[in-house]
Amino acid sequence: MPFHEDELEAAESGHLRSLTAAEAEGDERAVEAALRPKTLDEVVGQARVRAQLGLVLEAARQRGRAPDHVLLSGPPGLGKTTLAMIIAAEMATPLRLTSGPAITHAGDLAAILSGMNEGDVLFVDEIHRMSRPAEEMLYMAMEDFRVDVVIGKGPGATAIPLEIPPFTLVGATTRAGLLPGPLRDRFGFTGHLEFYEPHELDLIVHRSAGLLGVELRAEGAAEIASRSRGTPRIANRLLRRVRDYAQVRADGVVTLGVAEAALDLYEVDQLGLDRLDRAVIDVLCRRFGGGPVGVSTLAVAVGEERETVEEVAEPFLVRLGFLARTPRGRIATPAAWAHLGLAPPALPTVDGTLFED
Repeated sequence: MPFHEDELEAAESGHLRSLTAAEAEGDERAVEAALRPKTLDEVVGQARVRAQLGLVLEAARQRGRAPDHVLLSGPPGLGKTTLAMIIAAEMATPLRLTSGPAITHAGDLAAILSGMNEGDVLFVDEIHRMSRPAEEMLYMAMEDFRVDVVIGKGPGATAIPLEIPPFTLVGATTRAGLLPGPLRDRFGFTGHLEFYEPHELDLIVHRSAGLLGVELRAEGAAEIASRSRGTPRIANRLLRRVRDYAQVRADGVVTLGVAEAALDLYEVDQLGLDRLDRAVIDVLCRRFGGGPVGVSTLAVAVGEERETVEEVAEPFLVRLGFLARTPRGRIATPAAWAHLGLAPPALPTVDGTLFED
């Protein structure tokens, strides 16, 4: 039965930037929940992580014990939360969800852990943002299934040991390098999620179209997949916007022409670049001669905050090979010039003459 999401459309249609942002915000999470795979067999892509994780879970089931703690790392939108839910479903145990920023004190973590039952799965999203006191408490909880709750302050403070039933912690992080070594070492399995290939995203778009009740042609699905930046979350978001276009301005069928027209309307080009991405490389090439230029100057030139340029636009541009970060600033690569249809500037040779790059 198709999933109906009419009540969510108004919340999603506000800002075009969100179409290619890898993070999910607000009511979009409800749409994602309806499209998530429920088992490892339903997951498309990430073949190596799926095989490794399946082995870990099957071995734990055969032993009748909770699986080892699992750390999932990788860029946003690739399925870390989905895999955490699948782990709980495969083990037939409840899933408890929280996030690193929500655990600001050791007491917050103690309250969560004290309510755990044997075999439960605790999912901590953005685990690298957990507070240091809570992090230190988590070490003992993961290793010895015990925490010490401190009662009182100063010389009269007393530590009361609290036993915790064996559980499985699933941590997700987009920045594994920020995790301290002692925490990383306590995970029995670490899986790194990679960006998806276009043919994998094509399968995901077809699957989501079936769940949403969208009539989709193969060429339309391939076009959506090719502009999705290797990220399933973006592919599903673009599919919903193309569906809207097909419903309002066409006959409801997502063909190649409809997909191209819809994505052009939403300013998502053939490589998945959106308005901000193109503005960054356009300003870098046309106004600053390809750089180098500081990121703060670049942000002012495109009318955005420095953090937006640095954390939203730059990672994809670097991955495409359009932009390089150097000690002197950001520079545009020949590929960026070519994408804009411009010729790179002449560069000096060793003897001072000029040649075309």
